Amino acid sequence: MPPLSLSLTNLFRYKNKDSLQRLATLCSALHTDTGTRSLIGHRSLNKAQFLEATFDPLSLARTAGQVWGRRSTPNMCYSSTSSEDRTNWLWSMYNETKTQSEALVPVILKNSVNPDTIFANNEMSLQDTEIYGFDYDYTLAFYSSHLHTLIFNIARDILIEQHRYPEGLREYEYIPNFAVRGLHYDVQKALLMKIDAFHYIQLGTVYRGLNPVPDKEVIAMYEGCHVPLEIMSDFYGKSSHGQTMKQYMDIFSLPEMNLLCCVNDYFMKHNIDYEPVHLYKDVKEAIGDVHVKGIMYRAVEADIEKYICYGEQTHAVLRKLYETGKKMFLITNSPFDFVDRGMNYIVGKDWRDLFEVVIVQADKPGFFNDRRKPFRRVTDKGVLLWDRIHRLEKGQIYKQGNLYEFLRLTGWRGSKVLYFGDHIYSDLADLTLKHGWRTGAIIPELRKEIKIMNTEEYVHTMTWFQCLTGLVERMQVCRDPASQAVVEQWIKEREDIKSRTKDIFNGQFGSLFRTYHNPTYFSRRLSRFADIYMASISCLLEYDLQHTFFPRRTPLQHESPLWPEQGSSGVGSTFPPS
Repeated sequence: MPPLSLSLTNLFRYKNKDSLQRLATLCSALHTDTGTRSLIGHRSLNKAQFLEATFDPLSLARTAGQVWGRRSTPNMCYSSTSSEDRTNWLWSMYNETKTQSEALVPVILKNSVNPDTIFANNEMSLQDTEIYGFDYDYTLAFYSSHLHTLIFNIARDILIEQHRYPEGLREYEYIPNFAVRGLHYDVQKALLMKIDAFHYIQLGTVYRGLNPVPDKEVIAMYEGCHVPLEIMSDFYGKSSHGQTMKQYMDIFSLPEMNLLCCVNDYFMKHNIDYEPVHLYKDVKEAIGDVHVKGIMYRAVEADIEKYICYGEQTHAVLRKLYETGKKMFLITNSPFDFVDRGMNYIVGKDWRDLFEVVIVQADKPGFFNDRRKPFRRVTDKGVLLWDRIHRLEKGQIYKQGNLYEFLRLTGWRGSKVLYFGDHIYSDLADLTLKHGWRTGAIIPELRKEIKIMNTEEYVHTMTWFQCLTGLVERMQVCRDPASQAVVEQWIKEREDIKSRTKDIFNGQFGSLFRTYHNPTYFSRRLSRFADIYMASISCLLEYDLQHTFFPRRTPLQHESPLWPEQGSSGVGSTFPPS
């Protein structure tokens, strides 16, 4: 697997050596007041120590932007030179920065991120993991796009036939690339939007129906862009106890967001007055009926090849864990018949032999908190038995129950347990906060986003964006009108780049993980509740079971962006030409 970090020894093998050497030298001046001094000469690092320092290649652009934007105070801004000279000087700095940023693009492209990588938020060793737990939907079983269309169509028809919504809604079809996971929905205002980790709305991503809401209107409605804590969704992303926001964290929620926006769109187009709260509850109930009443389950079982992506790699992961003596269990909210049919297709009829414990219809997240529900055994034909459960036996199927009873009966506690799921709240939050299990988030969207980030278009755009940001940050001190006019042009260019970058991922809402430069609210929760995350459990095939995952040491805002692996000992010297 290609490494996610790159030695400077390798960096200097590529073209544009002079540019990269300049970058290394300039980095030493990042937090000094004396300009560009030699990194080695003033930090007492010898050549070997400097060359063996390891850096994240994708952060080079960020570093470049900071370095070229934060050199010694631009004295030209305060000199008595003419406005024309200052303007020419600013544009020369702009052109130099652009040239330097373009030199970094080939280096970053040569060190693209492997989509099969497992990423760590917290240091974790598989050597310490003895028991592996799994959710079923979107963890062991992955579904085709046909499933979202099915859920949308059934729920739309339920609205029309059972809730007396207009027949004209049948004209609407599911829009596959409209929404992304992690969005918030304002129940009172009927607005779908993306919010960042600091509770700020990302302007340009607020939709009423299928149309964006102008930024000025959004700012007027919310008296700014900040969403107060008291109206945000509750701990599990739900709209309850007075909160007006609902966060959609589940992959299954994509059809629900689509349907809400389509109905809103129909009502607005036909000037129909409606109560947004009623609409939200009706759509929620219709989507729930698709699951609870078994409509979706029966449809998938009837045409399993259409809806389930064959999980050859899922089978390989389970077999690998089983053959190395690891214990495995399954806890899912889905019913047994549905899980059995899917696992027969993915793994084979002997799939239950791989698991020590199988629990269906667990009612997560309540399973992790409600001590009152006992386990109940289920026969292969779905008959519920009434006997008290004194132990959880291999080969048996159990329904409901609770985690506290599970821990008592199995003794599987603490960091020796690693549980995988796709829902950050329902699957992972309580396990990591209350019970000390290790957690792994399955984020299928990750593979697509990494492939986009590896493209030349994205790398080129983001490299220049970071460098331009650094330039604006430094040159904003030039306060004369001519200089300010130049800086304003740069700021406008930066805003245009931000919009283009969003559209690369999704034209309406952008990346699942970022709101321009800030992490999304989704990313914040992911980093808190998941020790590791990956596109699918098949990523485990890339690692041996002794592997330790280390999170990247991302510099804090007050720290230097370059982190040598070795200490600052040795004889100081200037960096020699190569």
